[in-house]
Amino acid sequence: MGAADISAFWTLERTARLLPARRRLRKALPALLFFTDPVRTPDPEAIAAHLPPGSAVVYRHFGAPDAEARARRLLAIARTRRLKVLIGADPALATKVGADGVHLPERLAHRAQALKRARPGWLVTSAAHSLAAARRSGADAVVISVALPSRSASAGAALGPLRLAARVRAAGRPAYALGGVNNKTARRLIDAGLVGLAAVDGLRT
Repeated sequence: MGAADISAFWTLERTARLLPARRRLRKALPALLFFTDPVRTPDPEAIAAHLPPGSAVVYRHFGAPDAEARARRLLAIARTRRLKVLIGADPALATKVGADGVHLPERLAHRAQALKRARPGWLVTSAAHSLAAARRSGADAVVISVALPSRSASAGAALGPLRLAARVRAAGRPAYALGGVNNKTARRLIDAGLVGLAAVDGLRT
């Protein structure tokens, strides 16, 4: 990884920490979430090893046979760099490896409150692709997408800064933006009411 790549990570994290809504947080939440993807980020350990302290890795394994081993490798890196690790859609694996919490896809967001009661120390986030999903979620924070135009094959139409800000206000809960977020585009979201930023491609090596 080049120096330019590492600098981009830190620039994005610094922008996330400047978000005004972070001053109103009742629970400590990471400023930056790195979402792994088996195709777009095939070496998540290399990225985790250069994330700024206080960031979080959302490990999405999609049923990979080496999911536990990779989760443990990411946790080992996280402990040395003061990161958090959330396991995507798999509370059982999160419990087994001692992760810091879970990220729930929208279809599992209804489990957030029960997981928070069972694991009070966990950080629980959930995906929200609609306003209704953001309002229903009982998670500590929702991850709203698609924020900005994205190269992801599965991304839909981007909300853009104004519509994103309106959705965050209407959701009435801590929110991250995902989709098209990188160190060059993040400043467009400063006034969107977010508590943090989330990225996949924006944190590629």
